[in-house]
Formats: sequence, C-alpha cells, structure tokens
Amino acid sequence: MKSWCKTLLACGMSIGMLSACSSSDVEEEPITPLSEIEASVFPEVTWSANVGSGVGDYYSRLRPAARYDKLFVADRYGKVEAFDEVTGERVWENDFSSAFRDNALAKNKGARLAGGVTAARNKIFVGGESGLLAAFDEATGEAVWHVIAGGELLSAPTVGEDVVVVNTGAGTLEAFDVDDGSLQWVYENQLPTLTLRGTGAASYEAGGFFVGTADGKIAVVIKNNGQAAWEQAIYTPAGGNEFSRMADVDMKPLLVGENLYAVSYNGNLVSMEMRTGRIVWSRSYSSFHELAYSGASLFVVDDHSRVYSVDRRNGLELWNNAELANRSLTAAVSFKDYVVVGDFEGYLHFLNKSDGKIVGRVEVDSSGLYSQPLVVNDNLYVQTRGGKVIRVTLP
Repeated sequence: MKSWCKTLLACGMSIGMLSACSSSDVEEEPITPLSEIEASVFPEVTWSANVGSGVGDYYSRLRPAARYDKLFVADRYGKVEAFDEVTGERVWENDFSSAFRDNALAKNKGARLAGGVTAARNKIFVGGESGLLAAFDEATGEAVWHVIAGGELLSAPTVGEDVVVVNTGAGTLEAFDVDDGSLQWVYENQLPTLTLRGTGAASYEAGGFFVGTADGKIAVVIKNNGQAAWEQAIYTPAGGNEFSRMADVDMKPLLVGENLYAVSYNGNLVSMEMRTGRIVWSRSYSSFHELAYSGASLFVVDDHSRVYSVDRRNGLELWNNAELANRSLTAAVSFKDYVVVGDFEGYLHFLNKSDGKIVGRVEVDSSGLYSQPLVVNDNLYVQTRGGKVIRVTLP
C-alpha cells in the first residue's frame, strides 16, 4: 500500500485517521534500484550555485524561471536570486523573509516559499504557504508589491497580459493587477473532503485561464471578469471511500494548438477542445505531474514513477518504461532527442524519445531532485532539495 502521508491533505477528517499513516502497518512499495545501462549520451554538469538552504523534505514545486537573459531561483526560506543565464554570475539577491518580516510575515514562521517562480512583465512573482504573493523588479530584485491571497500558494503564479493569477490551496483562483497587486476577481471552486496536497498552476491563452480543480475538472476562467466560460470533468470520482474518489487535477493544463491535455490523479489522461471543453479522447492514467510533449508524442510520469509516451492525436500508448518505478520521479521534459526525468537520489535520466530506453544518466546532487527540469536553449537547469541550482549540458 502506498504511503499517503507524503502526498495527502485531509479536510475535516480525524487526527486519529491521519496519524494512522505513520503506522508500521503501512507498507511502502519497493523502490526500483538503478541498473546498469548502455549509455550512448553523456550529460555533464557545467555550472552550479548554492541558493539558500533549498526545500529540505518539505513538499515544494519551486523551480527556476528564465527570462530577460537571467535565471531566477528561490529557496523555501526566502532567498530569491538572479543569475546571468550565460555566465552564471549572480546579478542580485533578496531575502523574502527579511523584506516582509515586519508586516506580511510578522505572524508567520518565515517565508515557506512553495509556489514557484514566474518571470513576466519585467517582474518576478513568488508565492508561499502563508498565502503571500510578492512581485520583485526583475532588474534589481527590489520588492514592488505584495498581497495575501485566500489560501496557500503551492504552484507557480500565471501571468496573462495585465493580470497575475494564483491557484490557492483553498480552492480559489485569484487574480491581481500585475502593476500594483490590486485584487481583480476571485473564482471559487468547492474542495472535496480529501485532496492531494498541492495545486496545479493555470495556463493562459486567448483571454482565458485554464486550470485544474481538486474535484477532477478543467475550467476556463475569463480574464476580464473571472467568470467560467466552461467546466468539464475529466474523471468522475467513484469508489466506496474518500481515497478511491480522489481525482485531483494537480498539474498545469498543457495547451498545444487548438487542444489542451490534462491528467488527473486516480483517473484519466485526456485531450480536450480548448474552445468548448469537449473531450476528444480519454485514457486511464493516474498522475499529479506536468505533461511534456514533442511532435505528436505526450510524455507522462504516473504516480508510481513509470514513464509513458502517448500519441496525442488519439491517446494510443507508444511505449512505457517501468525501470525507475517508485523512485519519486520529477515531471518529464522534452530535451533534444530525449525525455529527461530526475529522481529522489539526485540522478537525471535521459530516455530515448522513440522507444523509452534509458540511454544516459548523470548524478547531479545526492540531496535529490523534486521539480521538473527547466529547458533553456541547449541547457537543462535543475533545482535540488539541498539548495543547489545546476546546469546540465550534452557535449
């Protein structure tokens, strides 16, 4: 039986039931040991820097963001730093906890950043478990504005033109003016009794924010007024208990052309028409990770760390790889001819896009990898639990 303690947030359930998660009766599924591979690609670490103290063992989706020829990185405890993307030189740094200690964080135990880093509109947006959303000047690192949202911020903010939205742990999508932080609207969604700990970021396209919900839906919310244009369930919860009925869409909907792709926990991978929400095809997969794609292929990492390639035109499975099962893989990214995932021991694995075979591997940091790698031109950037940001390239 899978250990729920690491991933679940219970609402309205007894403390006794939650504490049972730590019982010795709960069996962890075996972690697949690494086996020898026939390597044909040899990734190298070409640059690294320390950014604060990392995220430790806490749940986090912090990952770097790249824009304005800079790489922006944050740690859980409030360090926010910018590096020249070409040279790796530190451009500026700020301390989130110190900047807001006397006001927004006066009653909180530090920044507890978890909501990702987003670079847009000449600003850097960062959020945390306290609900604090802050905007920094991208050139200087100076704080521009801050607000307290209506719930925890556990995924990256999303900017759509003059609005930045956050998907909160309280089930609300909240929109703020990018220039001054003034509240524009709030879209509310009712939370089920039991959900995964986490939220997916919204995607923005053509005047609408596309967002997954904790009850297994995709909604598109109109930027100008915060009203839903449509909502569509991608999985209908079923089962005799709250665990089996969990159907969170805890990932950022992937928008490609006229379609969007999304996957739910305990549920389905779907292709939908972006304009109407009509489901084009649906296949049974369970995941809380971001999707990646290349050409006609979707790449999915499921909740047991198995990696799949699926034809995005019809949902047919092209290949699967279970050699890294239960290694707490990150979401996948498409990088050149490879699908790349990281694991809990700090290895990056390179899988051939055509057949899923592992053809390369590099250990970057033993503290472990937890968030989706970032592709910037010919470079891969990863953030480690121990506080390093690392650049990996292929010779």
